[in-house]
Amino acid sequence: MSADITTTSPEAAPQPSPGPAPVDKRVPRGHKRLLTRRDRVTLAFMAGVPTVLHVALVWVTAIASIFLAFTSWDGIGFDSIKWVGLDNFKQLFSDNPQFWPAVEHNIIWFVVLILIPTPMGLFLAVQLDKKIRFSRVYQTAYFLPVVVSLAVTGFVWQLVYNPDTGLINSLIGANKPGHYIDWIGDPHLNLWAVLVAASWRHTGYMMILYLAGLKGVDPSLREASALDGANEWQTFKNVIFPTLRPTNTVVLVVTIIEALRAFDLVFVFNKGAQGTELLSILITNNIIGESSRIGYGSAIAVVLLVISLAVIIPYLIATFRKERQA
Repeated sequence: MSADITTTSPEAAPQPSPGPAPVDKRVPRGHKRLLTRRDRVTLAFMAGVPTVLHVALVWVTAIASIFLAFTSWDGIGFDSIKWVGLDNFKQLFSDNPQFWPAVEHNIIWFVVLILIPTPMGLFLAVQLDKKIRFSRVYQTAYFLPVVVSLAVTGFVWQLVYNPDTGLINSLIGANKPGHYIDWIGDPHLNLWAVLVAASWRHTGYMMILYLAGLKGVDPSLREASALDGANEWQTFKNVIFPTLRPTNTVVLVVTIIEALRAFDLVFVFNKGAQGTELLSILITNNIIGESSRIGYGSAIAVVLLVISLAVIIPYLIATFRKERQA
């Protein structure tokens, strides 16, 4: 008895009819949040509070000063504010005997800072860049005056300049009756005495700026200069110093700003009297002094703001232009 066995090839087997595509039942979860709600609240608090304080204490006060510069106000009640136009500026430029001496002193402050402590800071930076022994100790010692508050620096130099027990008078024998040298009270000496203290602090500041610039100089430039037979001075003058051009720009802007914002040392020494008048001192004396001429003091502040912007804006334009080209 035989049976017929029929085999069907896979190609001939009936294929199931195509149905709808399988549906992915997974629910999209979206992007995983990296910050929790508590983190966002903390970040908003940490960024928001300084921003509000900065806007309130810097921008709002600056805009208010510009507005008040064209008014007359004694600071008692907003109803006493009177619009006077350009009268404050006319009086400032023509009738104030302290304004132009203050401008002159600010210019002298800048010239002294750029001619004495700036080259000294560059010299110290070059020496410390040679990786001498105890360079970290020297850097700390020279930079320490920059960290210390200017008010504290003023009190320290007051002790140095004291006519009776001061260090300078004791060394030169000028601490005896009839031989006193009043470094702070003499209008021919006090400005230069303050500038010595300011230069002492500014030297450390310049040293750090130039030291940072020297660290960015390509060592191959020094090696190539040495192979060409240049000595140390020729290498610095012709190779190293030209590469410090960006640092020199920063140094110039910082020095101008330091000369314009000079206040603490002079105020601690003698409150800007008897030959040490500065624009910042005039602003303080007119706004919070006995006269309380807030509009007039604001006019002086606007003049100082314009001078500052005349320096800062070209620097920012040049910086942004270099970044755009890079």
